[in-house]
Amino acid sequence: MNYGRVNLMLVGWVALLVLVSLPASAQQRGGTLVFTVPASDYTTLDAHQEITFAVIHPTAPHYSLLIRLDPTDPKAQKLEGDVAEGWTVSADGKTYTFKLHRNVKFHDGTPLTAQDVVASLEHIINPPPGVGGPRKPYYTMVESVTAQGDYTVVIKLKFPTGAFLPALSQPFNYLYQAKHLKEDPNWYKTHIMGSGPFAFKSEQRGANWVGVRNENYFKKGLPYLDGFEAIFTPKENIEIQALRGGRSMIQFRGFPPAARDDLKAALGDKITVQESTWNCGLFVIPNSFKKPFDDIRVRRALNLAIDRWGGSDFLSKVAIAKTVGGYGFPGHPLSMTNAELEQLPGYWRDAKKSKDEARRLLKEAGVPEGFKFKLNNRSTDQPYKFIATYVIDQWRQVGLNVEQVVFPTSAFYAMLDVDPPEFDTTMDFNCQSVVNPTADIQQFISKDRTDANHGHYTDRKLDQLFDAQMREPDFAKQKKLFNEFERYLNDQALYMTTLWWHRITIQSSKVQGWTITPSHYLNQQLETVWLKP
Repeated sequence: MNYGRVNLMLVGWVALLVLVSLPASAQQRGGTLVFTVPASDYTTLDAHQEITFAVIHPTAPHYSLLIRLDPTDPKAQKLEGDVAEGWTVSADGKTYTFKLHRNVKFHDGTPLTAQDVVASLEHIINPPPGVGGPRKPYYTMVESVTAQGDYTVVIKLKFPTGAFLPALSQPFNYLYQAKHLKEDPNWYKTHIMGSGPFAFKSEQRGANWVGVRNENYFKKGLPYLDGFEAIFTPKENIEIQALRGGRSMIQFRGFPPAARDDLKAALGDKITVQESTWNCGLFVIPNSFKKPFDDIRVRRALNLAIDRWGGSDFLSKVAIAKTVGGYGFPGHPLSMTNAELEQLPGYWRDAKKSKDEARRLLKEAGVPEGFKFKLNNRSTDQPYKFIATYVIDQWRQVGLNVEQVVFPTSAFYAMLDVDPPEFDTTMDFNCQSVVNPTADIQQFISKDRTDANHGHYTDRKLDQLFDAQMREPDFAKQKKLFNEFERYLNDQALYMTTLWWHRITIQSSKVQGWTITPSHYLNQQLETVWLKP
């Protein structure tokens, strides 16, 4: 969907989708939703500075957004207001005016106003010193964010682009209180104070998180649930046992095919399965500051050694990974097609040819047979450990000896943030909530442009291509620039693709009102979820 062309056609207010209540006989109010979070813990509580689902799943129910993607749309393409009643767009596509609901309150009873929205967006778009900004490059088009009175927000752009509204609808864009951000811009790293459908009640770090219904929620009649409990369970077998035994009702991230098949065979219609393509790719980063990975021949060899097509056939049977793709979401009109990918080193269908070339490059670079190094990874089974194990075996086949080293979530991200990097090679991911490749590839541009680049490199050609495709209004020309970005990054092997994921969610059939999307970050406010007796 080309958001840019649609936006420029908007006249008058963009109406909110009307929340249609279920028939009174079917709709149930009450109960506590219990779900598992497949991680050992979260990093910090400030979603503006974080990139992991381990923060979103327990905390998103506490917060409102300005606008969001319609949680009932399985393709995650339809935009709607959350705190925004509606918005207008100027004829030139450069000025957006948002009107806010007047009855929104934070959980401490304080009204949410345009000043809070502006402070929150500035915290994301122009973070102050000492505040992380992993999504800053999504907003290179923004010139200013201002309040006009208490219930109008005006955002002016430097240039019109279809990437803006999807960026603004990111589920990480929690609305915070301006007073807390003014007192301490890192206050939300350790505190919760939102205006969402559920208020914070309690937590045991690394064990569970509890929220209760916000009785003053601005959307009448919502939420349906009395509350929720999120249980941190990094081991997949424990999650499966919890679902089987009724101690958990759903896991929102995803399960592998074997778990789906086993649980369906055991529980039948007591569970419901939903599936979707997944806007999430796993990547390998070689440390380009460290020998021998500073040698482009070594990086290219590592890239060539990985058989993506064979990996798809094998891993799709055991892991939540399936689709071969480039650096843009597979199947999106901007992204490279399979036929185009097959022309690139690392994507050749002939795996033997690729591995022979990898061996030649390693020998030419002086890397000895049996060279030992480490691949750092996150201590999450699916699909991190599965894909890493596969990659290590691929490298073994070209004469390399690689050890996988796993870290808990917080330690893993702390390791990635060390600058200059100290790892040999590491896994990393690019998981996006909105299918918006124009902005999503910001992770791969220079480190001084984005905190999300865990390779910590600087490459001005990538920066130039990113900026050019972001600003290009002609779709055919934009696609050409986007694909040039993909080809160049693959050639430099600064980030290496593995596979894109396939999302399978399993839930108790008692859980109603929740729709799977291409992202495990979306649809986590839980306001319309209800439990069938």
